[in-house]
Amino acid sequence: QELGLWWTVPRKGWLWAQWYQCSGSAAKSLLFRFLPFLRWLPRYPIKDWLLGDIVSGFSVGIMHLPQGLAYALLAGLPPVTGLYSSFYPVFLYFFFGTSRHNSVGPFAVISVMIGSLTESLMPSEDFMISVNGSNTTIDEERRDAARVELVAAITVLTGIFQVALGLLQFGFVVTYLSDPLVRGYTTAASVHVLVSQLKNVFGISQGEASGPLSLFVTIIDLCKKLPGTNVGTLVTAIIAIVVILIVKELNHKFAAKLPMPIPIEVGSVILPQIIVSTGISYGVNLKEKFGISVVGNIPSGLKPPVVPNMSYFGQVAGNAFAIAVVGYAICISLGKIFALKHGYKVDSNQELIALGLCNFLGGFFQCFAISCSMSRSLVQESTGGNSQVAGVIASLVILVTILKIGELFRDLPKAILAAIIIANLKGMFKQFKDLCTLWKSNKVDLLVWIVTFIATLLLNLDIGLAASVAFGLLTVIFRTQLPHYSILGRISDTDVYRDVVEYEMAQEVPGVKIFRSSSTIYFANVELYAEALKKKSGIDVDRLIEKKKKALKKLKKQQKKLEKEKAKRKKGAADTGSPSLPQHAEDGPGVSVIELRSEESGAPSEPTLQSLGLPKPNFHAVILDFSPINFVDTVAIKILKNIFRDFHEIEVDVFIASCSVSVLAQLERGNFFSSAITKASFFPSVHDAVEHISRERHQASVSTQPCCPSMAMERAATSTPPSLPPQVDHSTRM
Repeated sequence: QELGLWWTVPRKGWLWAQWYQCSGSAAKSLLFRFLPFLRWLPRYPIKDWLLGDIVSGFSVGIMHLPQGLAYALLAGLPPVTGLYSSFYPVFLYFFFGTSRHNSVGPFAVISVMIGSLTESLMPSEDFMISVNGSNTTIDEERRDAARVELVAAITVLTGIFQVALGLLQFGFVVTYLSDPLVRGYTTAASVHVLVSQLKNVFGISQGEASGPLSLFVTIIDLCKKLPGTNVGTLVTAIIAIVVILIVKELNHKFAAKLPMPIPIEVGSVILPQIIVSTGISYGVNLKEKFGISVVGNIPSGLKPPVVPNMSYFGQVAGNAFAIAVVGYAICISLGKIFALKHGYKVDSNQELIALGLCNFLGGFFQCFAISCSMSRSLVQESTGGNSQVAGVIASLVILVTILKIGELFRDLPKAILAAIIIANLKGMFKQFKDLCTLWKSNKVDLLVWIVTFIATLLLNLDIGLAASVAFGLLTVIFRTQLPHYSILGRISDTDVYRDVVEYEMAQEVPGVKIFRSSSTIYFANVELYAEALKKKSGIDVDRLIEKKKKALKKLKKQQKKLEKEKAKRKKGAADTGSPSLPQHAEDGPGVSVIELRSEESGAPSEPTLQSLGLPKPNFHAVILDFSPINFVDTVAIKILKNIFRDFHEIEVDVFIASCSVSVLAQLERGNFFSSAITKASFFPSVHDAVEHISRERHQASVSTQPCCPSMAMERAATSTPPSLPPQVDHSTRM
């Protein structure tokens, strides 16, 4: 009864009416789900958290200023768009986000992905205008306006993808981006970022390359133009990089003693700003005298929303999806790290929706796609940030800058912004240490890291990401195709079964082979599963079946020959009137024995391996441990049927143990069961299957034992040798 109840699959109906039932509690739950701040804001501990959030928000807001300007240039956009991207999305995240420590906003990797797209679709060469009829120059105003329009469309489409994936509960899509893949990709993207900023470090003008191998084209072009380096720009950039790195090291070294990290980006911006202002006051124009490129005009005030040009959607759909996935992967990874550290939960699907709404709505206000910055998030956490209120404070700092003091950054050298970008890549380049760690721990993950890094360098960011994901999925297939196969044995006096090769205490059950695969079985590996099972069994199953077929074919010929001779003898006896002669000895004992058994039983019986003179396997049962199996497909079901059939041919019973209810249901839907394969072959555990086999063998041996010595002598003279155990027809039982 227990076995019968175990495999019964309960049928659960979906209560669609309850799903779509409108009620006050359902509406409240839905509202709290999509607006998480309604859940935590009423319980906000003002006395404990507010001061820390204010200090943290002010620190992060100050960091947003130079990073927003720098990452806007990285995206090929006017600097003011970086300030917009540091204000609108950060403010919106307060309402929709679930991470208390993530600092959303411009991010280097996302910015360089956008920059490569703007340079390929809106190259500067398309905006050349003639001056004095002979010279040509770039119409920067028209180019910037066109790029802003393009990026707004990209950002809105990125947001649409993210919101759609979140509503469809596709937050798990990031699981296809393994940690080695993400780290290899961001490291390669950092190389792209570094190369893109070298022109601002050396103060040279450079053409824009896009597509595969564009990184190397840019490097070659840069090397050719190195003789035209602007010394003033180079010196400014080097000094800024050195100062930033030194202060970052001091931050790291004295982190325990400092009340809060030093926002070095602010110092590196204010110092040159003071120098420039002082130089202007003394009549020294750095831009004209030394040729140092500066940020330029930064308009004050906020602009009204503009509907994006949807005609670009078809051109940028693939790139927008890549940006959506990468941005979310980085954001949720950091969010889970902080959530685990501080003991709260992050809703992955809601984070996808929150990030999507920040991008979607931000696209109407000239923002570019955003993600989460590790450096800002670490500062937000270390300076006492406890909630999304810190993000609101940071956005207010940016708002004041946009409205009142943005114009002060007009004469800021671009070399300073390039220095900020390059110095902030230090953490990314530290990921090269992963190579040593992965070499020691997992060679496959190391291969994923290297292939992702190389593919992203060679094929650019968008195609490189697609190639990396494809390769990552291939490694999963290869791993499932080459799992570990093992024969299990029982540890004495327990119901525990382990690999007999790895555990000395595990001993094989006599007459039973227990087989396990470390992976699930499906179309890509099920044939390897069947081959490994036959190999681990210790006999050549296919060869034995072939020998049996040949022996049966030979036997049929002998039987036909015997029947013809019988018919001749009967005909001759009828003609002469003499009785039928007995069977000649030369007809062969094998044929006569088989025929005698058929006549005695009253029904035809298939010859056994022993009667055919073939070797019998040294085991009588096979147990397939299905505990690692979580799904089967139609191909796997077909091969499993063949396994049952082949082992039945060589008089070996097959049982399945530890099969989950879901897999059992899949087998039932795939027409796996028949009169030859029934659910009586399934058991809840390996030990249950072993006990069942032992009981059946014992009962079969008891039923065939003779009652007295005289019967034993008679049976020994007329039956098969007693050393071979009698074969039980399990197909009839099943």
